[in-house]
Amino acid sequence: MKNVTITVDDAALEWVRIEAARRNTSVSRLVGEMLAEKMQRTDAYQRALHDWQNKDRLWVSNGQPYPTRLELDERGA
Repeated sequence: MKNVTITVDDAALEWVRIEAARRNTSVSRLVGEMLAEKMQRTDAYQRALHDWQNKDRLWVSNGQPYPTRLELDERGA
């Protein structure tokens, strides 16, 4: 593990100290865990977006406009 020096405003520092104490951990460990969680969520989002963008679509307009919501509702009624 590497050491990092960060600059935070007073309110953020007060919050992280309180939160670390509440969780019975150090500020360093809490910040590290928060960064790891953010990294995992960002990676998961990027993977999901990539999968969605590259997914074969079952709906194709073939140049025709898609039906409006009203048209779809009327068909279902």
